[in-house]
Amino acid sequence: MGIAGDIVIIVLAALTCGLLAHRLHQPVMLGYILAGIIIGPFTGGVTVSDAHQIEKLAEIGVALLLFALGLEFSLKELRPVRIIALIGTPIQMLLTIGFGYLVGIYLGWNQIAALWLGGLVSLSSTMVILKTLVSQGMMGTLSSRVMIGILIVQDLAVVPLMILLPQMSNPESGLPLLGFALLKSGLFLVGMLLLGTRLLPHLLARIAHWNSRELFLLSITAIGLGIGYLTYMLGLSFALGAFVAGMVLSESDYGHQALSDIIPLRDLFGLLFFTSVGMLLDPNFLLENWRVICLLVLVVGLGKGLILAVSTRAFGYRNVVPLAVGLGMFQIGEFSFVLGQVGFSGEFLSQQQYSTVLTATIFSMFITPFVSGLTAPVYGLRRRFLAAESLLSAHLNMETLAHHVVIAGGGRVGQHVAQLFSALDVSFVIIESNHSRFEQCRTRGFSVLYGDASQPTVLAAACLEKADQLLLTLPEITAALGIVSQAQKHNARLNIVARAEGEEQLRSLYRDGVYMVIMPELEAGLEIARQALLHLKLPIPKIQQYTDSMRRDYLHPELQDSSQGQELRLLKNARELLELRWERLGAESLMAGHSIRDLDIRRTTGSSVVGVLRGAEFTPNPSADFVFANGDLVAVLASTRQAAEEQK
Repeated sequence: MGIAGDIVIIVLAALTCGLLAHRLHQPVMLGYILAGIIIGPFTGGVTVSDAHQIEKLAEIGVALLLFALGLEFSLKELRPVRIIALIGTPIQMLLTIGFGYLVGIYLGWNQIAALWLGGLVSLSSTMVILKTLVSQGMMGTLSSRVMIGILIVQDLAVVPLMILLPQMSNPESGLPLLGFALLKSGLFLVGMLLLGTRLLPHLLARIAHWNSRELFLLSITAIGLGIGYLTYMLGLSFALGAFVAGMVLSESDYGHQALSDIIPLRDLFGLLFFTSVGMLLDPNFLLENWRVICLLVLVVGLGKGLILAVSTRAFGYRNVVPLAVGLGMFQIGEFSFVLGQVGFSGEFLSQQQYSTVLTATIFSMFITPFVSGLTAPVYGLRRRFLAAESLLSAHLNMETLAHHVVIAGGGRVGQHVAQLFSALDVSFVIIESNHSRFEQCRTRGFSVLYGDASQPTVLAAACLEKADQLLLTLPEITAALGIVSQAQKHNARLNIVARAEGEEQLRSLYRDGVYMVIMPELEAGLEIARQALLHLKLPIPKIQQYTDSMRRDYLHPELQDSSQGQELRLLKNARELLELRWERLGAESLMAGHSIRDLDIRRTTGSSVVGVLRGAEFTPNPSADFVFANGDLVAVLASTRQAAEEQK
């Protein structure tokens, strides 16, 4: 059956090993790599007929993964980490190249081969890190944003490395090629921005109007892979083009639907990628050279992880973030396969050196989930035996925090909430991971803590276990879900109110146990409608009744069949039987000068006076001896039937 039979073998082997990995509570991708080793060309038994063709298909998996990442990607999310991504990553790569060069010299390689080793180990695995972050539930955290920012710049650096490394013997000819590659990259990005903002939204709108799920999925896939292939034809990275295409589409109205449709296809081709990685591993070569390979993985992992952790710390990230970055990005990346092939075909690397790097790369990728999973326990040991690193804070007295409100996010929404709480003397603390917004909160005198609200250390510093409520003002759903998960571990009784940007996010937050989800667009629409109805002189209670009903029906659809939903409906019916009206007592009013007892309002009308506004003074629930005066604004509570009879 050729390649069709190979795919059947891969899927069956991946399913078996994936189930085994899941049974052992390990990431499924480790099962995929193990499946590739078992059915690879070096192990005998059932094997694929053409591993090279599978490798070509696996490139689609890398492209679709980065395409999906681009759909989830937002420049706003990476804005807090732009400095370390754009400045710190080149510094980290240069330091890692130098370190890898020294390791190559130590292993007895010549200078050119040692330099190639440095270039190969300077790249981390985007595919493995993203899968690990997803399986560990770390997407959306500050640590993950730092890693993704570094990975993007590393992937962009593949093109310069592919040009410079072969030209090291003749630097003069390499620099013009590099300049030309940078020019092509710039023109491509400008073209994609123009295409994405002007043509693609109209194209997707027309396709979505046809209401064909198949055509929409096909269109999304064609856009991602087609633009990736275009970048490949231009001499750039196939995966980079797919990422840029996803990033452009993420800004359209169809980004969320495109992401949900492409995920199954991404996971299927991702299976081919990890299986093809396993196929490259020769167990016999590993057994014969295990000392050198283990030494290379250990030395490179420790050195590269340390460089990443120190550089992250140097750019101002504290607590668990440097440790998470170092333990998560120590491995050698999949683009090293491409670079290594260039080095081997150009005779810069010998067969032995190429196989050593290839095997070390696969081994480092295989152990990544285990090493990355050590972040929490290692950080816990560090805090136990070493002095805990204090969190940056302002106007915060942790000893007095109790029954307070924790606000996750110190942006405009969070600051508005904090300003209201300050005026009402409500105890609160803001958690903010963006340093500029942290400074804004500190300048305004708010109690603020600098850190990632999804990290247990930061939540403990905010005394979440003593808090009464958690407010999530962040618009990112992945970050919000991560915070909710950690918050519930700290304080199971916590009342959580979150912000959502759409119905899908709203349902996800409710499923995760959030008490109330607020949609800014809905609230803005209801307030605009309320102001219009007030201008049309509709009764205030009637306006309030309909806006509350719309808000409740929209925000709580999943409560309709629950006991809580039944209680809400009963409350709705009870409230709709009552109507609160305000009546102004004019000069001709017969009530002026008489008390509530004298008028016997409750017996004669069935209504109750629940408040009186006289000038600037409000009297709630006035006593029976209260005497009305001209100009009083009287709040009367009556049933809707009584109110209707009075209007007749």
